[in-house]
Amino acid sequence: MHSSISLRPIQADDMPILREIYYASRAKEMQYFPLSDEQKDQFLAMQFDAQHHHYQTHYKSAQFACVLIENKIIGRLYVHRGKEEMRIIDINLLPAYCNQGIGSSLLKQLINEADGRQLSVSAHVEHSNPARRLYARLGFKEIEERGAYLFVVRPAHAPTICPQQFDNQGAGTYSATH
Repeated sequence: MHSSISLRPIQADDMPILREIYYASRAKEMQYFPLSDEQKDQFLAMQFDAQHHHYQTHYKSAQFACVLIENKIIGRLYVHRGKEEMRIIDINLLPAYCNQGIGSSLLKQLINEADGRQLSVSAHVEHSNPARRLYARLGFKEIEERGAYLFVVRPAHAPTICPQQFDNQGAGTYSATH
């Protein structure tokens, strides 16, 4: 059980753990590449840097937050709050914290916030990502294929989930029982 999950804006000194989170998310697919461990690390570093630069450049007003449990960074949550939709740019947890309801709690929090503002929530999800089932359970519809990703959208509804909101900078806490 994780009683307190919090978010805080990413900082420059978070880059090593943010890289680790990204690398862990790619570990399964990397086992199929005929590269040395050093080559895989170099490739992933290049991919992480390119992704981070892209997000920072194209989503300047987005919330780039670290997900914490008791001040320990366990994941990242990047969200762009637009006038017509809330876009989940990235939600990613270290493997040791997956399948414990943390991602579900974060998504429900975002859904509640979006519903309160009458916004849809959207994301891009890889075809092989097990989170597709979670998105479906939370009311997201698979709208279209976009390369390696499925574009999923949950239309706005009247608020029904927990009332706590995170600010746009990623600060906030809430209780979640799993």
